[in-house]
Amino acid sequence: MAAGPGEHAPVTPDWTCGTCGAEWPCEPKRNRLLSEYAADRAMLSIYLGACLAAAADDLHLSGSTSLQDRFLGWLPRRPKRF
Repeated sequence: MAAGPGEHAPVTPDWTCGTCGAEWPCEPKRNRLLSEYAADRAMLSIYLGACLAAAADDLHLSGSTSLQDRFLGWLPRRPKRF
């Protein structure tokens, strides 16, 4: 299934954005993902973790901190509950 124009979908195996050419997930996609998964942050983390695993395989990297930061490090932290 092809992504529509402006969807900022990843282009593999390089994991760049098909719309703007930045590393995926690019800033526009991050904002869209936060909106789409606003009610279910756990599922967003699972989705991005699966993308991270696929990107590590495509880019032949394992345990790369920079990929972890790229795919998961930008997620806002929830305040701790006491």
